[in-house]
Amino acid sequence: MSDNKAGLEHNPNDKEQGFFQHLEELRGRLFKAVLAILVGCVGTGYFVNDIMNLILLRPAILAKLELQNLRPFGQQFLYVKVVLVSGFVVAFPLIMYQLWKFIEPGLYEHERRWAGRITALTTICFMLGVSFAYFVMIPGMLQFTVSFGSVNIKNIIDIGEYFSFIMMTILGAGLIFELPMITFVLSSIGIVSAQMMRKYRRHAVIAILLIAAILTPSPDPINQLIFACPLYVLYEISIVIARLTRKQVPKEKTPPNAA
Repeated sequence: MSDNKAGLEHNPNDKEQGFFQHLEELRGRLFKAVLAILVGCVGTGYFVNDIMNLILLRPAILAKLELQNLRPFGQQFLYVKVVLVSGFVVAFPLIMYQLWKFIEPGLYEHERRWAGRITALTTICFMLGVSFAYFVMIPGMLQFTVSFGSVNIKNIIDIGEYFSFIMMTILGAGLIFELPMITFVLSSIGIVSAQMMRKYRRHAVIAILLIAAILTPSPDPINQLIFACPLYVLYEISIVIARLTRKQVPKEKTPPNAA
């Protein structure tokens, strides 16, 4: 009888115990992530009026767009949403760190050293996307909304719809700017490679132009190029990251938990 078989006979619940250990680890990481969001909500709740007036409402004010509340307790619920989303954004670095620490035991030694750097780079990419959306995309979209249409139709936007538009645009751009980090992870586990990304570069350019056309409310090609150029730069950066990542991966590996 082999040692492995004997081991299984003496410990038939090893796999089940391993599953529950991972489940317990996941629960602990989720608890810390939720706690970080709650702390972020408390902090942003203290400055919620400044966040509303100086940040979220500023694009509408600059575009001279009129906003109104159409629902009972609409502003109260809006403030709650603002606090929750702001708390998530503030806690984003800690959320990414908890995610990385959860998957860290299954990584190889050279990959574990990336925990802090991955957290920092992921946060930087996310904040770059948020900044691009806030300072470039949203002002252009709102300006187009104000200038388009009949002069006999007054644009008075519901504050709930305005907030949904702002949050979807900001969070969507933040996630799109995570493309280099997603490429790093996928390249590390061998799903994508620099060669594959170079092979499909022309397809990617077409996809980027389509995304820019959808996100850009104006048919003006200049505005579409303004949105498309950062996406293409992100794609090229992702190719470089994929190439560097594959160079660092050893040709032969021993699983981290192998006996």
